[in-house]
Amino acid sequence: MKSIQQQLLELTLQLQASGLNEGSSGNCSIRDSDGFYITPSGLNPKAMSIDDMVFMDFMGTIQSAQKPKREPSSEWRFHHDILKSRKDVNVVIHTHSTFATTLSLFRKDIPAFHYMIAVAGGNSIRCSPYELFGTQALSDAALKALIERKACLLANHGMIVIGRDIEETLNITHEVERLCEQYIYALQIGSPVILSDKEMDEVIQRFKSYGNWNKQ
Repeated sequence: MKSIQQQLLELTLQLQASGLNEGSSGNCSIRDSDGFYITPSGLNPKAMSIDDMVFMDFMGTIQSAQKPKREPSSEWRFHHDILKSRKDVNVVIHTHSTFATTLSLFRKDIPAFHYMIAVAGGNSIRCSPYELFGTQALSDAALKALIERKACLLANHGMIVIGRDIEETLNITHEVERLCEQYIYALQIGSPVILSDKEMDEVIQRFKSYGNWNKQ
């Protein structure tokens, strides 16, 4: 079985290979018993090894196998806070992907223009208020935007996706980026028709028995 560090390295490389992140942008983490492993700060995934992954416990203590010690991603606070407060979450992905980031510039929620918005857990994908990267204020804003959700936008920044395992979280990340792309195209034509709360409630209920979406 692959170690958490190996899984995290492979996830980081997948995000870069698929274009969801470029260079050293973005970050991700995976829960491990009483803490989590997170990608290091300022390092291109192509230059990473499993020893570069940083372990943090939920008291904020940092452990690194590298000498000198690697620092965790500057965004470690929202990884820490999400994994500490959301027992249903084991993986956190943060990207600066093109379409999600583009929509985040407008600081607006993405409405239910398509039923697949439900992959994020509700009838919209929220956009959190702008806060400086790497701060506790950003983490607090992200946690609020993720209440009863599995994805959110960060204003003028990017997106966060959370899930129970790597497969679910990565699938949702790709789907949200695709939805953002579709919404941008739709807005070039006009204002798309938005599904009602009742219609979205039906979708969310159907998702509970459809494929792997939103299963607990």
